[in-house]
Amino acid sequence: MKEHNMVKTLINWFEIPVADLERAVRFYEATFAVSLRREAMHGMQMAVFPYVEPATGGALLAAPQARPGEQGILIYLDGGDDLAVPLARAVEAGGQVLLPKTEISPEIGYIAMFADSEGNRIGLHSPGAAIQG
Repeated sequence: MKEHNMVKTLINWFEIPVADLERAVRFYEATFAVSLRREAMHGMQMAVFPYVEPATGGALLAAPQARPGEQGILIYLDGGDDLAVPLARAVEAGGQVLLPKTEISPEIGYIAMFADSEGNRIGLHSPGAAIQG
């Protein structure tokens, strides 16, 4: 069996499907206290999350083929040091907590999950002590 090279990160880009781009932009800007950059390409409307290379980038996507829903792809976004902060912002912006801040292990850290303004399940992750150094 041939060994494969290890990748630095498995996720290169992510897209969160939305039905109402402006509503979703307001929700995510409020939840993460950031500004999203709007773009249009090939008939799709996007709002890109801020990131600096080599970090993974991603966007909200409003397009006919983009259908939000609670059983779609689950991604975990960086929730910072205290997941309670973005969870509270998500609720304030109209979301719903699906899984409160939960420790996986001291090495892995914490996760939480919320439903966004479009009905998508979104995970949050806060690294453990081994990752934080």
